[in-house]
Amino acid sequence: MSGKPVVLIAEELSPATVAALGPDFEVRYCDGADREALLPAIEEADAILVRSATQVDAEAIDSAKKLKVIARAGVGLDNVDIAAATRAGVMVVNAPTSNITSAAELTVAHILASARNVASASAALKGGKWARSKYSGVELDGKTVGIVGLGRIGALVAARLLPFGVKLVAYDPFVQAGKAAQIGAQLVSLDDLLAQSDFITVHMPKTPETLGLIGEDALRKVKPNVRIINVARGGLVDEAALATAITEGRVAGAGIDVYAKEPCTDSPLFALDQVVVTPHLGASTEEAQEKAGVSVARSVRQALGGELVPDAVNIQGGIIAEDVRPGVPLAEKLGRLFTHLAGGAAQQLDVVVAGEITQHDVKVLELSALKGVFADITESPVSFVNAPYLAQERGLEVRLTTTSESPDYRNLVTVRGTLASGEIVEVSGTVSGKNQVHRIVDVNGFTVDVGLDEHTVFFRYADRPGVIGTLGRILGEAGVNIAGMQVSRNARGGEALVALTVDSKVSADLLGGITESIGASWARTADLGD
Repeated sequence: MSGKPVVLIAEELSPATVAALGPDFEVRYCDGADREALLPAIEEADAILVRSATQVDAEAIDSAKKLKVIARAGVGLDNVDIAAATRAGVMVVNAPTSNITSAAELTVAHILASARNVASASAALKGGKWARSKYSGVELDGKTVGIVGLGRIGALVAARLLPFGVKLVAYDPFVQAGKAAQIGAQLVSLDDLLAQSDFITVHMPKTPETLGLIGEDALRKVKPNVRIINVARGGLVDEAALATAITEGRVAGAGIDVYAKEPCTDSPLFALDQVVVTPHLGASTEEAQEKAGVSVARSVRQALGGELVPDAVNIQGGIIAEDVRPGVPLAEKLGRLFTHLAGGAAQQLDVVVAGEITQHDVKVLELSALKGVFADITESPVSFVNAPYLAQERGLEVRLTTTSESPDYRNLVTVRGTLASGEIVEVSGTVSGKNQVHRIVDVNGFTVDVGLDEHTVFFRYADRPGVIGTLGRILGEAGVNIAGMQVSRNARGGEALVALTVDSKVSADLLGGITESIGASWARTADLGD
């Protein structure tokens, strides 16, 4: 046993994937398609890397008590139970851009192969038949190509088809007409696309809304000379309905790379000469596999290094600007400190971000603070992944507020919560200096300036002489060294708050003794060590 985090590779990946992981992990291998091999292997894994054959379902996730990240070396995540992973706090990452070029190129290959009957003519010739007249095709020049889904792959397909002299129309409810025009396509309704197109290629994600999008109803609205291409996700095109439409002469042909159930070796489409089929080769190029493996290997390194992977599919943080990054651990520490100060569960939590960083997306700071809030009050591990789920489960309302105005600090993060009693607890902090030191600058309205250190103690009491001396004496007699101290008061002779950073943990008995000796109305200790 090496003592290093275990990364389980459950399917064949490029050598560059292992190289990208680096030397800091113990890499193990198993056949992910074999459940009897997968389940015991995943028990000790901190991360698992898969492609499409390994089913990382709730059963597998439940048996993997150490698992922190599931990495899919590809785009689709049909084989990963994202909901179960989220509940368990396991990050799910993929490589969303790794295969877009390969998928776009295969789409064009299927369009050309279908237009020119390449597959059937090749099979006939290899079978000893010289059938030139039977396999006459059509040109792309002057034809209308309908692109259903104008995302990254759809846009690449458009760029590759324009030089063929085609007219492009597109349907995508999430794309503006101006964006489509920049790509070179006219945005139309789905019915108009079906009616106009000589070729239709589908590039939508697989969702309940898009499943069977090109089905019986759609296939009765198309030209009889249309050819249907699906290199996106199985099930977007109804295979049985498509086979019937081709057999009845309502569709001229098709190019299909993906299927509703895979592996697929028996489909009514396979018996038709007008259909070109491939076994899910969209990402099957050396370049795409290497890009996918290297991409998710880097994400695994980040995740197991305790970093937030902003493009993980089950994390809400979004892309993190460089100026925002120092605030991520600060917000998490403030969230933890808030929980210690509150001494109970909050019903509402506000994360307020002020200053220059608000010109960027700071959603991640809300997420980080929420992670900190739950870090010390749940038995199961809390991550950037399951923190929002834990909040929802406990009925905690969370709000993020931003303002560019921060008169005293360049940037300021405040975590404020309302308890069931109606009491409001808040703590603010900032990052200061070239070493980006985390500092507490406000506790419940008292201005302080102490380090956000491993061991911190707070007392609120009536302002009067001798309190600090008594406090220091008791801590000294207990062998607790004071590293830093800040006293704040709302008025002379009013209420005061003392914040101390100390070198060792203050026990509950010691805290209680000091509270009684100085007549404190409120006392808290926060131990934020790992």
